[in-house]
Amino acid sequence: MKKKWMNSMAAAVMAASLIVGLTGIGAAAADDTAAADGELKKITFCLDWTPNTNHTGLFAAQALGYYEEAGLEVEIVQPPEDGAVLMCASGQAQFAVEFQDTLAAALDQDGAFGVTAVAAVLQHNTSGILSRAGDGIDSPAGLEGRTYSTWESPIELATLEQVMTDQGADFSTVKLIPNTITDEPAALAAHQTDAVWVFYGWSGVNAGIEDVDCDYWSFADINPVFDYYTPVLIGNNEFMESDPETAKAFLAATAKGYAYAIENPEEAADLLIAGDTTGSLVGSEELVYASQNWLKDQYVADADTWGYIDPARWDAFYQWLYDNGLTEHDLTGIGFTNEYLS
Repeated sequence: MKKKWMNSMAAAVMAASLIVGLTGIGAAAADDTAAADGELKKITFCLDWTPNTNHTGLFAAQALGYYEEAGLEVEIVQPPEDGAVLMCASGQAQFAVEFQDTLAAALDQDGAFGVTAVAAVLQHNTSGILSRAGDGIDSPAGLEGRTYSTWESPIELATLEQVMTDQGADFSTVKLIPNTITDEPAALAAHQTDAVWVFYGWSGVNAGIEDVDCDYWSFADINPVFDYYTPVLIGNNEFMESDPETAKAFLAATAKGYAYAIENPEEAADLLIAGDTTGSLVGSEELVYASQNWLKDQYVADADTWGYIDPARWDAFYQWLYDNGLTEHDLTGIGFTNEYLS
């Protein structure tokens, strides 16, 4: 579950002018999905990366016929090089996977991208820093003088600096090297790096599968401002505004898919593996099952329902971005809605 989203911010900013010129496409896509009575309405859904356990509820909903029962024909596609947010904003996809931190780049424009977060895939931020056990990097202060593999994202680096500074540590002593890692536990075991940012539900679980003894700490545990939403589902604004009932039907069926994944993690993992047309999960079946078993408790966690976005937590993170000069605009109060959830 590599963080391709770290690289998507630059692409999002460069594509801003393109989106302004595509403002009518979302509406056209909405018209295309408005099938005649008795016919399935077509929905294109764009992933953020190759299929993984963040996506299990979508694949379960598709395989178990939940979308069809809702009157939908859903096609799940891989993201283009420019990223899922651009595909969704242009109307080529009605929904996609994105992340609150990288979504900020799409919102922080005078002509903002026409997308809105409509559901939280996971209720809390399950990302943090993975390192070799015993190296002393079991807290942010332990990064002093160590080697960290970075995507060179301004938000990524500012986050690390914040948590280190809060513990009285000097971020400037961290040796930054480009992140080209595809297997984080193996890279740590081989001393290719000392620390790397991961999603625990995939890479942290994988450390156990590969029998690599690691330390880990979560950003959300260090500072609640970093308990933002990652990942989220986004929708094309024009499509959702023109056909809210279809948007609600899609999210209701998706929620049903995630409910199935919670109650039946092994069977849901089987559906994910079977639905993966990229072949990326071949040979990783043990990891998929272990990851699914861990994530089943994270989809809803302490929320009342799957998908709910807490406005206070959403705004706290965007306030931090603005206060630290990481966005030009104050993005609090925008970019998300719960109105399409059942």
